[in-house]
Amino acid sequence: MTKPDNRLPDNRLIVAIDLPNALDGLRLVQQLGDSVGFYKIGLGMLTGGGLALANELKEMGKQVFLDMKLFDIPATIQHAVSGLVQFELDFLTVHGDPHVVRAAIAGRGNSDTKILAVTILTSLERSDLDLALMQKGAVHELVLERARLAFLAGADGVISSPQEAALIRALPEAKGKLIVTPGVRMVNADKADQKRIATPAQAIAEGADHIVVGRPVWQADDPRRAALEILANMQQAHGVNARFH
Repeated sequence: MTKPDNRLPDNRLIVAIDLPNALDGLRLVQQLGDSVGFYKIGLGMLTGGGLALANELKEMGKQVFLDMKLFDIPATIQHAVSGLVQFELDFLTVHGDPHVVRAAIAGRGNSDTKILAVTILTSLERSDLDLALMQKGAVHELVLERARLAFLAGADGVISSPQEAALIRALPEAKGKLIVTPGVRMVNADKADQKRIATPAQAIAEGADHIVVGRPVWQADDPRRAALEILANMQQAHGVNARFH
């Protein structure tokens, strides 16, 4: 069974449009039709018309997550965010360092754009952090502390792997905050460069508000069918965030 129910789209699913240009992205959106209502545009498409595609998606009534993972000095972050929120984005990512989060919140002003803080990329594990000279400690412990500090700095939510979602959801500082999880794959799917993963249902049950899926959808022979299968799996979740939003 691939059809989850008649209440489409379920915007807990965010499809990442990691394609070379906006025209390819628009074709994918047309293929997916009403099965998907929320899309992520990342750095890879920025020079291929990503902001123009964001505008197009908003005009189509879709929600847009601009995944820039901004990191710079506070003045630059504030200026960049104040410009980007003019696109009426729903989500925008910055690195979770408190000075970056505070600057992003200031730059957002009165916009409704949600500022999401990146904890530790889901493609990284402890050996990668060692090479980057990151402090010692288990990855989940570092993610938890970075999430807590980001919330205290004003972040509306965080990006984390599904494996840390339940820990973050349990933080007192996480009350009313969003948890968005990439690194989501169906059982037996190719992990690609993701190292800390879970199924859609597991991620939602562990406390994620939204899951982000890219390659398993746009690399599929039938992207719409792949999206519907993910939605069906996601709606099997039983846990803190399993209710349909």
